[in-house]
Amino acid sequence: MSAATDAKPALRLASVPARTWVVVVVLGLVGQLAWTVENMYLNVFIYDTITTDPTVIAVTVAASAIAATLATLLIGAASDRARTRRPFIALGYIVWGVLTGLFGVIRPGSGAGSIAVAVATIIILDCVMSFVGSGANDAAFNAWVTESTTTENRGRVDGVLAIMPLMGMLIVFGALDWLTQKGEWVTFFGVVGGLVVVVGALSWFLVRDPATISPASDSYLATVIHGLRPSTVRQNPRLYVLLAAWAIVGTSTQVFIPYLIIYVQRYLRIDGYAIVLACTLTLASVISVLGGRVIDRVGKQRAVLPAVFVMVVGLVAMFFARGMIPVIIAGTVMMGGFMLSVAALSASVRDATPDDRVGMVQGLRMIAVVLVPMVLGPMVGALVIVGANETYVDLGVTKQVPTPWIFLAAAIVAVFAALPWAALRRFPPAEQQ
Repeated sequence: MSAATDAKPALRLASVPARTWVVVVVLGLVGQLAWTVENMYLNVFIYDTITTDPTVIAVTVAASAIAATLATLLIGAASDRARTRRPFIALGYIVWGVLTGLFGVIRPGSGAGSIAVAVATIIILDCVMSFVGSGANDAAFNAWVTESTTTENRGRVDGVLAIMPLMGMLIVFGALDWLTQKGEWVTFFGVVGGLVVVVGALSWFLVRDPATISPASDSYLATVIHGLRPSTVRQNPRLYVLLAAWAIVGTSTQVFIPYLIIYVQRYLRIDGYAIVLACTLTLASVISVLGGRVIDRVGKQRAVLPAVFVMVVGLVAMFFARGMIPVIIAGTVMMGGFMLSVAALSASVRDATPDDRVGMVQGLRMIAVVLVPMVLGPMVGALVIVGANETYVDLGVTKQVPTPWIFLAAAIVAVFAALPWAALRRFPPAEQQ
């Protein structure tokens, strides 16, 4: 395993080359624009144009998570063996953008059968798009980031990457939400998809493969399944404990994230919900960027539990928050804590990644960060929503609506992150063993 330096604060923060920052920011941000569309607005699209059944949203999220995880396992290993990340990033982003643009053309006709066909089409397209997007972003791009950074600067880089989902949401809310309000879904998906295509083409010229890519010596299939073997877990216990903590934090957020826009719109009835989300995401992003430097100085492991605690406080506050200002304050604490948790855990996982298994580890990361959270989290959220049984009437149609209980459920899930965090004491960084 690569050496980790969590025990002592870095006396001198290593610099990050300007070109690396450009690639991190541009590809990281545009990738998250696409994921914002898929993770949040696709759910709104389904809710507004196809069905209000929360189970359909939960199934869509779970199916795409499975596809994304498979892609990262397969493409991460393939890029390891190819000893290059650039073509997987560039070509993947281009195809990813094309598929994203296709969502807007799906429309159900009248009748239950037509709705079922529309639901099936959405799920299939979402799975294909998630497979391609995760191969490009979560497998190849994230492997490139690991190889292009060091233990001394990963807190800062991951602090910036951690805000990209928030910045993606902010940009979409601020620049494109009006299209969804007017029902201009074809234009909405087309604009985001087109931007991803352009950045994919630019990335061919921006991305330079690190000279230190160290491929594994075993076969492709063996490389794919290497991380799933019990012997690998025994050899790298710290890596898997960190991934377990990340899975719990991720599951907590997925209890409410798929339903967040619907909750603010339909339950809180805040007409200026885009303002609420914009303020929350901006403030949380500032917390994450500033916190990244602190994480590098105090140590990544030390930062995890306090960050999770802050997130739990924010989740409990969201349960009680009503009105624009209280929701902004509670949401900032909630999302700020989440971003700091992700930054500390992500940087720690990079430190614990074996040098010859960087691409393979992205598949394990997807299991912990996407598959487990996006299968379990939305299902928990759907059960809570159905159990609360809150409804409203829209044009004579009774529709189910998310309630504040999703935040309390998320807080309960997040508390369990303390268990793997405590277990980390048994598995110190490599140089201390």
